[in-house]
Amino acid sequence: MKDVLNFIDGRYVSGTSGKTFANRSPVTGDVISLVHEAGKAEVDAAVRAARAALDGPWGSMPLPERAALLHRVADEINRRFDDFLDAEVADTGKPVSLASHIDIPRGAANFKIFADMIKNVPTEAFEMTDPSDGGRVLNYGVRVPKGVIAVVSPWNLPLLLMTWKVGPALACGNTVVVKPSEETPTTAALLGEVMNACGVPPGVYNVVHGFGPDSAGEFLTRHPGVDGITFTGETSTGTAIMKAAADGVRAVSFEMGGKNAGIVFADADFDKAVAGIARAAFVNCGQVCLGTERVYVERPIFDKFVAALKAKAEALKIGAPSDPDTGLGPLISHTHRDKVLSYYRKAVEEGATVVTGGGVPDMPEALAGGAWIQPTIWTGLSDDAAVVREEIFGPCCHIRPFDTEEEAIRLANDTDYGLATTVWTQNLSRAHRVAGKIDVGIAWVNSWFLRDLRTAFGGAKQSGIGREGGVHSLEFYTELRNVCVKL
Repeated sequence: MKDVLNFIDGRYVSGTSGKTFANRSPVTGDVISLVHEAGKAEVDAAVRAARAALDGPWGSMPLPERAALLHRVADEINRRFDDFLDAEVADTGKPVSLASHIDIPRGAANFKIFADMIKNVPTEAFEMTDPSDGGRVLNYGVRVPKGVIAVVSPWNLPLLLMTWKVGPALACGNTVVVKPSEETPTTAALLGEVMNACGVPPGVYNVVHGFGPDSAGEFLTRHPGVDGITFTGETSTGTAIMKAAADGVRAVSFEMGGKNAGIVFADADFDKAVAGIARAAFVNCGQVCLGTERVYVERPIFDKFVAALKAKAEALKIGAPSDPDTGLGPLISHTHRDKVLSYYRKAVEEGATVVTGGGVPDMPEALAGGAWIQPTIWTGLSDDAAVVREEIFGPCCHIRPFDTEEEAIRLANDTDYGLATTVWTQNLSRAHRVAGKIDVGIAWVNSWFLRDLRTAFGGAKQSGIGREGGVHSLEFYTELRNVCVKL
């Protein structure tokens, strides 16, 4: 049985408590590894190692050398592409075709992108006159690392979203302690081998495994040696972390839940809109924070759209990750499937029309133990129904007709969340107008999941605090110090 260890100060270590937990395949339900849980002692050791590296070789490393080192990290991930791909697919169950084109390439690229960016970010400079004697004074800004950063990352895009935080944190000169999801611990641990192979000083990158309350997650976010906390995950977890961060007034950057709306106008390119909404609702088995679970379609094309999306859902092949024809993998776990199925039942109880899906598919014997579920579409629910209000995080959506642009905007904004939206129309003026009125961090027009990594990414309302991406990431991972010089 494979062991997944904590990575602290450049070494792999088990927990002093001796506790382990099973990491199960979402595809078969079999135990694929035993993960060693970090206790308070391991978390403290990781934070102390991060502090020592910050005060030592990493903190004194010139920026060009640090950037070159992060380029080597990216190259080494790509050299070991198959190892990372195998680990990611084993943990998540997602199709190889998806992970090989998105998760691993982007996971590696995050190091190069931010290493290059930090070398070219300007600050500011102001010349003034000293009112006391008329002498010249120069003020200029200097970016300095924030310090030791706690990185709490999710299970849906484990490597990509973890390096989306670790990349800019290290580029800016910080050190990190990563707490990956207990569901997907392997690639975070594997990255320690890459760090050592590339010569990253011990303590710069650390990984502690475990759960949230009374485990590694709580121990890390409450640790007084942590200077900032970045988190992607559920809003309820973010709320708990924010309370922990209040002690010591630590900075936080949160990307949290979403109940994202897709708006399809009658003048949209119909085929592209159907394909786009299908992808937004079902890719990665619906386990994407940016996914579309609420779809609003202008009434003249409503019935046609529902029928077309139904056909798309039913055409998805549910199967093993290794099958190149697989379009839908399993959910992350049986526990999560129980949650999603509870919403499937609730939709029926609240009067939904089940257009397609609504249950568990029949699978071959070899896959019968996996967390499989059917892609599901509903119509006919009221705007206050649970599946319209609450994030499900599964391959499902509710479709509702609308009659006017104003109604579509009102419906899209009728949520506690504000992460993303997607608008489908060929009317350019309408596209700009509607996108600008939806209370979200990112609004796509005639596209979905299309990202320029230089742009701001984050959520409004209960979907998050702060922004990541480009210089916006650098703003969180650095402190801007003003230097005032009397000339």
